[in-house]
Amino acid sequence: MDTFEQLEETNMLFTKQDGPQTEIQGFDETDSTSRQDKAWQPVSDRKIRVGIAGYGVCRFGAAFGFQHHPNVEIAAVCDISPERCAELAAACDCQKTYLSLEEMVKDRSLEAIFLGTNAPNHAHHAILCLNHGKHVACAVPAVFGSLEDADRLYETVKTTGLEYMMFETSAYHPPCYAMRTAYEAGAFGKIIYSEGQYYHYFPTPLASYGEWRTGLPPMWYPTHSTAYYVAVTGQSFTEVSCQGFKGKIPQFQPDANRYQNPFDSEVALFRTSEGGSSRMSVCWGMRGSGGETGLAHGELGYMHGTSFQPAEGQSKLPDLSKSQLPPGMEAGGHGGSHGYLTDEFVTALLENRSPLINIAWSLNMTVPGIIAHQSALNDGELLKVPQYTWPI
Repeated sequence: MDTFEQLEETNMLFTKQDGPQTEIQGFDETDSTSRQDKAWQPVSDRKIRVGIAGYGVCRFGAAFGFQHHPNVEIAAVCDISPERCAELAAACDCQKTYLSLEEMVKDRSLEAIFLGTNAPNHAHHAILCLNHGKHVACAVPAVFGSLEDADRLYETVKTTGLEYMMFETSAYHPPCYAMRTAYEAGAFGKIIYSEGQYYHYFPTPLASYGEWRTGLPPMWYPTHSTAYYVAVTGQSFTEVSCQGFKGKIPQFQPDANRYQNPFDSEVALFRTSEGGSSRMSVCWGMRGSGGETGLAHGELGYMHGTSFQPAEGQSKLPDLSKSQLPPGMEAGGHGGSHGYLTDEFVTALLENRSPLINIAWSLNMTVPGIIAHQSALNDGELLKVPQYTWPI
């Protein structure tokens, strides 16, 4: 186990279309916490016609349960691979297929599209869908290393008036959900200090379209961590200083990846819009580590996990357990978040409102990581973080 070749061999758990790959952590992490007693109530009997794009390594096209939501009809699916497109259609019980998103967006019968495509194209694909009159739900991150794409996406949502939601799984992890509920009830006061960690050991590259994951700068994939502040408070990060770690994993050598990225792990210290601090980490190089976790210290109490520790004299908290999902829908992986993300997006469209993780939240979770990586490349230079507001 001392060589990367041996590590690669022991980490091969299943086979993709062109070879073996490492385990994708989080997919088997479900939520066993309690649910509220109140049963799920539909807000409408209308069915939204949804198109699903992408069925690559992560199989995200079917992972979030759109096909099981009572207010959804999956009316079309697409993937650039005919084989994967057929698999996605079967998984979603859908008859209409396309071999490109560019063709599927022309389908006037579709009201919304879920993007489970490759991260470097997320912003481009979202803008394409919005400009064709479709609401957009998108896997993380909202943009991939580009501040210009962030601004273009923000402006497109603004000009089209359509809804955009990033499917950040940490937002519906039981601890983050409980923190947000407690924060909204005033139990924390302002957050003085928070943490978010995303640890996923990658001794070898995870398979990806065009090998986009090979040597991926950690902070270009920050949202599993940054959600533990932004998706708790709805606030933002204003400044950052970040340190990167240069390890020995081959894919994270500057000449071994398209990004010239030398870091397998990055740890950022952010200043928040509330005047507090957040330490957010994304680490690919920590052997034996895995998961997405966070904590929050407020003026009035502290939470690590789902247990709130109030200051003396605090009033009773609201119910911190999750609500019920529609019949037939499972909470799914990534901490039982998948079904909740889908239900929030669908319900927002039915109620003609913005979803919880709107365009501002999405970019305020994603863009700080881009700036943090710039800081790490500049030996921890303190840099300003762009701000995105809602309502636009």
